[in-house]
Amino acid sequence: GKETRLRVVLRVRPLTCSEARRGDQRVVHSLGDGTVHVSAARQDATFGFSAVFDAGDSQEAVFEGSGMRQLVELAIDGFSCTVFAFGQTGSGKTYTLMGPLGQSETHAASPALLGLMQRSFACLLEQSRSRGSDLALSASYLEIYNEQIRDLLSPGPPCTLPLRWSKTRGFYVENQLSVDFESLEAIASLLLQGSQRRRTSAHALNRHSSRSHALLTIHIRSRNVSSSSPPPWVQQASACPSRQGTLCFVDLAGSERVKETGSSGELSIEANNINRSLLALGHCISMLAKPRGKRTHVPYRDSKLTRLLARSLGGSGVTLMVACISPSSRCLSETLSTLHYASRARRVTTRP
Repeated sequence: GKETRLRVVLRVRPLTCSEARRGDQRVVHSLGDGTVHVSAARQDATFGFSAVFDAGDSQEAVFEGSGMRQLVELAIDGFSCTVFAFGQTGSGKTYTLMGPLGQSETHAASPALLGLMQRSFACLLEQSRSRGSDLALSASYLEIYNEQIRDLLSPGPPCTLPLRWSKTRGFYVENQLSVDFESLEAIASLLLQGSQRRRTSAHALNRHSSRSHALLTIHIRSRNVSSSSPPPWVQQASACPSRQGTLCFVDLAGSERVKETGSSGELSIEANNINRSLLALGHCISMLAKPRGKRTHVPYRDSKLTRLLARSLGGSGVTLMVACISPSSRCLSETLSTLHYASRARRVTTRP
C-alpha cells in the first residue's frame, strides 16, 4: 500500500553491421552506476536510471540486474506485476524480452540468448517448487493492431475482442482465451505460437518490425499446502488463503518516422496508429509524473494501450520499464526522445 516508484532500466544495443559500414559514430556511453552520457554535435546530456546495460551485457545480466527475479516473486505473492520494453523501432525491445527472432520448435534459441520472458517462466516454476506452493498457472496473449485487440492464442484467424470497463476489474478484454500450463515447454510453446501470429513487416530500419503492441499475461493462483498429510478437516483449517497475481509482459511496437522507414500504404497507416498510441502513453506518463496534488485528468481513454496499462502505470501494480536505445549518431533524435521519456517515467509512483 506504500507509494513505490516505477523501476526504469536502460539497455543500449550494439552498433549493427550496416551502421558500422556506414560510418555511424557511437554517441551513447555508459558511465557506470546507472548513468549514460550522450555526446554529439550540439548535444551533451547525462541521464540516470536504476540500471544501465551496455552493448556487451548478456541476456542473463539484464535479467538479474533489472530486478526481474524480484518481480516474479512478487507476482507469486499476489501482486499485479508488469514489465514493458519501449524505444525506437530496431532498438532491441523484442530481443530483450524474447531473444532472437526466427525460433521454431525444431530450432530453439541458445540458452544464453533467451530473453526476460523465458527466464521469468523458468524462475516462476523454480520458485513454485522451492516454496512448496501449489500454483495454478495460465496464460493469455493478445496484440493491439491498428487499435484493434486480437487474441493470439485462439484457434483460427485472430479475432477482434471488445475492451470493457467495470468498477471491480477496471479495463479488461472480454472473451480472451486463457490457456493452462504446468511446464516450461508448454508455456514456451504458447509464446512461440502467439509470437508467430503477431503482425510484423520489413522496412528500411528493421527487417522484422513489430506492427502491433503485444501483451502476454501469466495468471498465477497460489495456495500454500502442508507437506504432510493430516486429516482433511485439519488440512482445510491450516491451509493459507489463495492468492492471485499476474505477470504481464508488454512488447511495444517501436516508434518510427515514416520518412526514415520508407513506409507507404498499409505500412504508413500502421506506423501512424503505433505513433498515436505511443503518444497517448507518453501523455499519461507525463501527467502521472507530476506530484499528486498537481495532477489533472490522466487521459487513459485516449488509446486501448493506455487503458490496458492503466493499473500498471498509475494504479496498484508493480512495474518495470526497459528502455531500449541505439548508440548510433544517426538515431540521435529518437534516442534522446526515449531517454527523456524514460526519465519522466522514473517519477511515476504506484501503490502496489
